[in-house]
Amino acid sequence: MNHIDLNCDLGESFGAYTIGLDEQVIPFITSANVACGYHAGDPLVMKKTVELCKENQVCVGAHPGYPDLMGFGRRNMAVKPEEAKAYVMYQTGALKAFCDGAGVRLHHVKPHGALYNMAGKDYALARAVAEAVQTVDPELVLLALSGSQMLQAARDIGLPCASEVFADRAYLRDGSLVPRTQPGAMIEDEDEAVRRVVRMALEGRVTALDGTDIDIKADSVCVHGDGPKALAFVEKIRAALIAADVEVTAF
Repeated sequence: MNHIDLNCDLGESFGAYTIGLDEQVIPFITSANVACGYHAGDPLVMKKTVELCKENQVCVGAHPGYPDLMGFGRRNMAVKPEEAKAYVMYQTGALKAFCDGAGVRLHHVKPHGALYNMAGKDYALARAVAEAVQTVDPELVLLALSGSQMLQAARDIGLPCASEVFADRAYLRDGSLVPRTQPGAMIEDEDEAVRRVVRMALEGRVTALDGTDIDIKADSVCVHGDGPKALAFVEKIRAALIAADVEVTAF
């Protein structure tokens, strides 16, 4: 039987500002990537999100990004590998403290935004991220884009890893995501997105922006929880996967 994890980037509220539908989305996913304060989130939000995950038996992952709160971590930064390693260790360690306090095990680490995309193509940066995760806990799983340099770096150092695909993002022929600044980067049609997810789970293939079919490994699919239709979208994807005889379970 085919199986796949449903993950969502959560804990992105900050102070008096609320972002996302965390409480509504969490019951439908199997793992959460919790912002660690650099691109989004704050200590109280981190604590609350970990506790919500515990209540719903959802695996908790750290979601470290660049120190760019105003840019939501989506702006490229000129960062040396050793700096990136320290950033990832710092943020992962902070979330791990909240997990320890709640009596749950930190399950994985998924870099955010620009760090995710840059490390996906830059091996030196990818290696720094993988080493940071391994330093915090060698049993943590590094969740990264299918076919990316981060997965290669993780395998090279013996760190567990899992391949991620995206429900609502378009792909380029090389398997990377279409930059958000380009037309067609987001899959706006929910039904199309659901069909793509089911195909990725069953066939391991997806159609790139130029119409080319590319191979892809789908251990986990990311569903975003910050749009107005987020809840309905997550419900649709989960229902479609189950209907296609795909088991929805944490990687």
